[in-house]
Parts: sequence; C-alpha cells; structure tokens
Amino acid sequence: MMKNFLFAAALLSLALASGCAKGGSGPCTGSSCPGITVTGATGNISPVDEAPVGGTITFTATFKNTTQNSVNWSLTGSSCSGSSTSSSNPCGYFTATTATTATYQAPSAVPSNTSVTAVATASGDSSLDGTDDFTIVHITTAVAPGSTNVGTGLTQQFTATATPDNAPQTFTWTCTAGSGSCANFRQDSNISGLAYYTAADSCSGGGCVKISAVSAADSQGCTAAKCTIAKAVIVPSRLPSGTYAFKFSGYDSSNNPVIAAGTFTATTNGTINSGVEDVVNSSGFTQLAITGGSYQPTLSDTNNSNNAGKLTISTNSATTNYLAVLDSAGDIQFIQSDANGQGSGVAEKASGSSVFNTTAQTYAFGLSGEDSADKRVGYAGVLSLNGSTSISSGQMDVNDNGNTSNGICASPCSVTGSYSYNASTNVGTLTLTSTVSQDFDFFVANGSASASTPVNVYIISKGNAGGTIDATHPAVVGTMLLQDSTQTYNNAAFSGTSISALTGASANVALVNGKTDGNGGFTGTFDWNNNGTMISVPPSSTCATPSICSFTNTYAAAGNSNGRYTLQMLGNPNGSPAVSPLPFVLYASGANSGFLLDQSSAVITGTMTAQPSNASGSFADATLPGTYAVATASNSSPSIAPLTMNLLLTSPGNSVFNVTGTQNPGTAGNITGGAYDVQFTGSGTLSTITGSGTADYVLYGVDLTHFYLMRDATKDAGVPSAILFVAE
Repeated sequence: MMKNFLFAAALLSLALASGCAKGGSGPCTGSSCPGITVTGATGNISPVDEAPVGGTITFTATFKNTTQNSVNWSLTGSSCSGSSTSSSNPCGYFTATTATTATYQAPSAVPSNTSVTAVATASGDSSLDGTDDFTIVHITTAVAPGSTNVGTGLTQQFTATATPDNAPQTFTWTCTAGSGSCANFRQDSNISGLAYYTAADSCSGGGCVKISAVSAADSQGCTAAKCTIAKAVIVPSRLPSGTYAFKFSGYDSSNNPVIAAGTFTATTNGTINSGVEDVVNSSGFTQLAITGGSYQPTLSDTNNSNNAGKLTISTNSATTNYLAVLDSAGDIQFIQSDANGQGSGVAEKASGSSVFNTTAQTYAFGLSGEDSADKRVGYAGVLSLNGSTSISSGQMDVNDNGNTSNGICASPCSVTGSYSYNASTNVGTLTLTSTVSQDFDFFVANGSASASTPVNVYIISKGNAGGTIDATHPAVVGTMLLQDSTQTYNNAAFSGTSISALTGASANVALVNGKTDGNGGFTGTFDWNNNGTMISVPPSSTCATPSICSFTNTYAAAGNSNGRYTLQMLGNPNGSPAVSPLPFVLYASGANSGFLLDQSSAVITGTMTAQPSNASGSFADATLPGTYAVATASNSSPSIAPLTMNLLLTSPGNSVFNVTGTQNPGTAGNITGGAYDVQFTGSGTLSTITGSGTADYVLYGVDLTHFYLMRDATKDAGVPSAILFVAE
C-alpha cells in the first residue's frame, strides 16, 4: 500500500510540473502556472478523439497565465515521418495553420500505429506546450433498415451513417440483385446517406437484394472496416399471405368508445378473404364475419411507397377504411380514416399453433377500456394455462374509475377459469372467474416461445351473458404476453433499465425512463402530459440541482413470486415543488417488462419494456438515421385525432440531424425541416414541421429501432397528446 501511495504522489508531482513555464526558482506549481490547452473539433462536433481516414480536425490552442500568443504546430507518433505539413506523412498532415489554430488532414489509410498527438509549442518559449491525443480509425458504415420486405414495384428508402461521428457523411452505394446490379436503384441528389430501391428485379429468396454503402473517404471500404449490408426480399404484396391478428380502440361518430379485436387471412396479392372481428360499442358485444378487404400501397409518395397504404376490412355489417404504416418487420399500425369514427390499432402476422397452447404456459396481461358508465377501467394480471383447457392459477388487479376494490375484483384477487383455442381459425375463448365470471375472445398474434421474442395474444371482453356491458362486465381490450419462465420474480430479478408508456383517463399520458437496482430502488426520468399540463423530471430548464434531476422511488415484489410488483411512478418527492408519486402494480412478463396499472382515479395503464443491455446507455444521434413507421398507439380522449407518420431521419454530417417525411391525415402533409436529438439513455426530442405548423415531441427509445413519442406540452402551449409508437 505504501508503494502505491508513493507512486501516486510521484505521478501527481509530475502532473503539476508538466506544461508549466520555468522560472528562476524552478518548476511552477499551482493554478497560476502558464499553460496551453489544445482541443480538436470537426464542424459542430467537439471535442473529438478519433480521426477517420480522409477526415479533418481543427485544433485550437488556448493560452493561460502567459503573454505568449502564438504557437508552432507539429505531429508526433511512432508512425509519423517527415514534415508535419507533408501529404506523404503516414499519420496525416496540417493543411493550414495560424497562430492559434491548425487544420489537420487524416491520411487515406490507417497507419501501423494509430496513435497520434497534435502538439502546440509556444513560439517564444519552447518549454511551454500543449497536446491533444487522437487515434486514426477506419470509417464504419451502417445501412438501415437491415432487413425488410419490398413489394413488387414499390420503393423503399435506405439510409447510411458513418462512424465515428466526425466522419464525412459521404457514401458510395452498391445494390445487387442475385448476381447482377439492381434494375432501379438511385442515390439521393442532395443527401449522400440516402438511397431509393424500387423492387423491379426478378431474383427471389431471402436476402436476394443486397444494399451497401461505403464511405467515400475510406479507400479500403468494407475490406478493412465493418460495413453493414442491408438485405431485402421482394414480395408480391406488403401484406404477405397468412393469418393476422389485430386489435383496435377508439370512438364512434358520436364519441362513444369502441373496441375491437379479431383475425383475418390474406392472400398473396394483399387481398383479405376471411376472418372474424369482435366489436364492443354502446350496443354491446357483436362478433362479425370478415368477408373481404385489402391492403393497397400509397403510390403518391414515390420515395417511400413500400411503407404506407390503405387497409380496408369488410364485414357482414359494414366496411371500414384505415390508413396504415408498416415497419421493416411487416407489422401494421393503422388509424380509422372514414366518417364512421376514429381510433387506432395494430395488426401482426400470427405465429400459429406451434407456439400457443402446446405446453403449460404462463401469460401476463394488461387490458383497458370503459365500464357501463363510460368511466375508464384497467386490468393487469397473470394467468397460468395448463396446455389443455384449464387455467390452473391466476391473479389480477382491477381499477374501475379509481376503485381498486369493486364488483369485479377486490384487488389483488385470485383467478381461475378455462379456455379453448381453434388453431385453424386462430380464435380462442377464455373464461375468468374472480368475484364474477367474465368471458373473453382471444387471437394469437406473433412471437415465439423464446423469452427474447415472446408470443403475444390480443384479448377482448364479451360483456355479460347477453353481450351488453354492465357494472361487472366492462368493455376492455388488450394483450397477453408469454411470461419468461426462467425468472424468479423477486426484487433481484428487476435490475436494469426500462421504458414505460402510460395512458390514463382524459388525455393523461406519460413516458418513463427508469432504472431498477435489484434491491427495491427505482430511479430515472419522466415526461408527463396530463391533458396539456406538463411535468418533467428533469425539468425542461437546465437541471442544476442534482436532487431533482431524477426521481427516486421504490418497488417491491409480491411474496408469491408470480410476477406481481408494487411500485411508485411519475412523482418526484425530492423535486421543487415536490410531486407525490402514484402507486402502481406491475405484472411482469420478464425482467423489467410487463403490464402496469395505477391505483388512482386516473386509471393509468400501460407497458414497461426492458431496454436491451446492448441498447441501454448506447443511444446516439448518429445511430438513428432510417425510415420509421409512426402511429397513435393509445388514446383516451376523442378530442385528439389519431395520426400516422412516415419519418425519415438523416444526417448530412457536422452534428446536424434532420427529420422529414409524411404525415396523415388532414392538412398536415409533408414533413420538412424537423430535427431530432437523443441522449445516451434513449431520451430525447423530435420536432416535425408541416403545413399546419411545428409539433414538438419528447422521444423515449426502447432500442435503436423502436421508440415512443409524446407531444411536449411545454413547447407546444399546453397541447394534450396520445402515445405514438415508432418502429423502423
């Protein structure tokens, strides 16, 4: 220990002596020492510690406690040779210098030793200098989306980004279809990192189309650096043949609540030919036969026709029209677009009978809707299915208009029941018995038996025996998600970061970026838009007081380890002013994931989703360029019109990150001139500018391709919001 102390003391003495002007009494000590600080910048990016091949860095020398005012510049490093201003120097050279600045040009190839130091030596005192160390690196490129289906004759946008962040965002693109070049592929004339592929090739099979982009500044391209190659599959329709499950919630033309869920079968050309749809409205429960429908791409957007279109579903009662957006995985988000009402939903291709009900499985679930008085009601719980027809055990909480002890359930209450599933039609029935007996239909959506991609099931209530809604049979719709059976649901199982998306009564929405410590502590930040009133932690102004820069709340696992937790959310007791947190229950589907239900009159429901370990703390503006499908995910007020967007995130370089795209419906039109900014935790901001003005959003990232958006009522003058879901 004594040796370590002496060594540290020696290092400290050396640090105090370095860079100081020498006087007659020896080395200078203390804060009055003369010095030179050297910092590097590329455009708006500062400081930088990496020099991409072919890139430039501007170094600036700043003087302290000295009358010296100019420097001589030089480069040092074991790979450097010759003059610091010679283009033949393997470690790069200075193209221009002034008394206090120098423009450095990186070489076209990475030298054997990549470490280089820029040195600024005082012109009148060779003993006074400052340095900045950096590394010469290859330029890594990534193309997004990495994998997607492209409909025949449709156009898909692809974006490229180069790292490090100070690398030039200029690219040379390549597109191959089978063994030849793509028939219709072009690079954008204004944005180098943007290209368009139109499916006009005859190759078939998985990934037959390969698209790559290499940096124009890195002569060695993909041979020396990592280069992500996107793969595309040409399909007859963006609605591939197969069985789909869907759910929907909204309002009819008289602003009465409506929920729906169902399943349909599509053919290879995007035609819907059969299925069933359950609808619960002011008249009660009805099951309708789906007799037809289709998906038609929107060809008006010639640059991005692959990701937007019109979905029509016809039943034996009516035809409903929707505007739809699709992500690269083929998942469909849609909003109603006719005069019969408004609302939003999601449709996903069904996994099939090989996943659901093959063995005993446990599902966590979350439901929301309205009771017989049109007051908001929420459910959250867990069900153990025996793999045959019986619910062997279960538990749930119900909040009916702020009452957690009601005629449905004295929360938490035990649940038993039975179920059946017809794999050929993808329709199931479920009976839950708590204080009362309730009947549901369910429809298996996508996913697998894996904990990383768990199967999800859409579920909808059927009212009482007569199909009407009464005090103990509310109208609710939601999701069951396969619970990760490898977890022991105690406090230790919750250790990591998560994003929670919440919706309550009367346009009460919130997004939470939280971290659980495995020992009952829950900290983080949130934005809460309560019908146009905004509360944020940290606040929108500069967070100068550490005690209010994040909330500090608690969580606790139930004793039976079935996945039920109690926790506090949204409040910040350390804030100024203090905001009391709301009590929530969570039924976990996995670590840091599950369904949330608050215990207050707001009846806030939602999901908590774990941030993957490779995403948490790794978000950056430069990782996000791409094409994103956006749509209203949940909404509790008919005054807020649902919307869809196709967002295009790009960067020309120099820390500029743009947002363009299209937005529907109404007068919104094209999105131009927007911008985004995200912190390493995944929280950030995004703005869109359309013909109807600027809309400002807070952004919360689950991973690098999935986000939530919510209007920022602070910037947008008290505007309420729904929750929007964003997927690449």
